[in-house]
Amino acid sequence: MADGFLLGHVLLRFQHDIERILNDLSAVARTPDGHLWVGTDEGLTIERRSPVTPYEYGHHQSFAISDFVEPFDHEDEADIEGLDYAAPYLWFTGSHSLKRKKPKKRQADDEAIEQLEAIKPEPNRYLLGRIPVVEGDLVASHHPGALSGEPVRAGCLEKTATSNILTKALEQDEHLKPFMALPSKDNGLDIEGLAVRDNRIFLGLRGPVLRGWAMILEVVVAEKAPSVLTLQDLDGMGRLLQKHFLDLDGLGVRDLCWLEDDLLVLVGPTMTLDGATRVYRFLNAFNHPADSLSRQENEEVRLVCDLPVKPGSDRAEGLACVTSLDQPSLLVLYDAPHQSRILGDNAIFADIFRLPYAGVDVVLPSDKH
Repeated sequence: MADGFLLGHVLLRFQHDIERILNDLSAVARTPDGHLWVGTDEGLTIERRSPVTPYEYGHHQSFAISDFVEPFDHEDEADIEGLDYAAPYLWFTGSHSLKRKKPKKRQADDEAIEQLEAIKPEPNRYLLGRIPVVEGDLVASHHPGALSGEPVRAGCLEKTATSNILTKALEQDEHLKPFMALPSKDNGLDIEGLAVRDNRIFLGLRGPVLRGWAMILEVVVAEKAPSVLTLQDLDGMGRLLQKHFLDLDGLGVRDLCWLEDDLLVLVGPTMTLDGATRVYRFLNAFNHPADSLSRQENEEVRLVCDLPVKPGSDRAEGLACVTSLDQPSLLVLYDAPHQSRILGDNAIFADIFRLPYAGVDVVLPSDKH
């Protein structure tokens, strides 16, 4: 196995809601103008940082998702687990997961056992949407001009009373319906990766992992009404999603990012525990016409590198392709950061790894995606 070669670090400075953001980073995307966009496990915001130097991002600005799309609950967290940019939109997704309550330290045994019974839905986790990016800012809508086509506007996937039409489709799926009532950390449904090109959306699942096989879902969306997105029929017979099963050595997906027609897949344990953290390359991911199963032995999935593991901290959650030292590289962002990663009271280091050999020429994503 190839170990990830650490090229250096990038410093991310924040000015708002610092304690929540520093400890709960869960998604990252880079736009062609150089901005880094970050999502967190808690709250209902997307954070933007601008380049100050090649190795420092500051000028923090926080955008409330509720300024662009209507959440289920203005007080509830969204658990943003995936971000991606596909011009002209920044896309985001919540985990779409259920949550089992966690016993507190020093809690009496009977109280802790009762606590473990409670499974809590948080409706804002069922948000999957897009917001236009115009001159580096998120905007509710934008008309590019009479010669440039239709206006672009923020929107999210059509909602039901308590979730959205994606979860309703998954509840009918033969592979996923047994897991829809399970909390995310119990191998239930847990979306933790997002990659978008045009209106095709790829969703990486941290769980469930089925007999060692990880899953990436693929759906196609269209605007049903202003600010309302719907799932398109893929075959004229009502099929709303495709499933891609990947041999990732029993690990679940933590994030996705494009590398031409391939997907780079950040993976880690499905449960909340320490374990291997790696990056794989899912070759030709964009061109599978139907459900697929991709094996390492057939070189349809290839190990890119192992990432360092620190017990109890530094859980890799966000992945983005960048250029560092004039070579294609991977930016990795961490949840539960180790104390050595935090600088002062408002900044955190992300890591930059060399993108090693993966069998195909490396060309970074461009605005066309």
